[in-house]
Amino acid sequence: MCLGIPVQVLECGEHFARCTGRFGEVRIDLGLVGRQAPGTWLLSFLEAGREVIDAERAATINAALDALAAAQNGETDFSAFFADLDREPQLPDFLRTAQS
Repeated sequence: MCLGIPVQVLECGEHFARCTGRFGEVRIDLGLVGRQAPGTWLLSFLEAGREVIDAERAATINAALDALAAAQNGETDFSAFFADLDREPQLPDFLRTAQS
């Protein structure tokens, strides 16, 4: 299994970018996403940018990765990582209409 890690572009060259993420600075291959402006968030797999994402999605993914690390350390309270866990699940709109 491969986990995508959000990284933020610090400097961009023609084919690679210097980025920072949860494991410090990394060199990311830009072959699939092209040149990106500093500040841009990328979802990276195996030191290659696979998708341009926004800051909100990067934060959500990082929270999920933090929860995974917490689970590996034996923690059981994940409310700090997933703000919507304390709400009642809602059906998607298309299912709510079908239910009526």
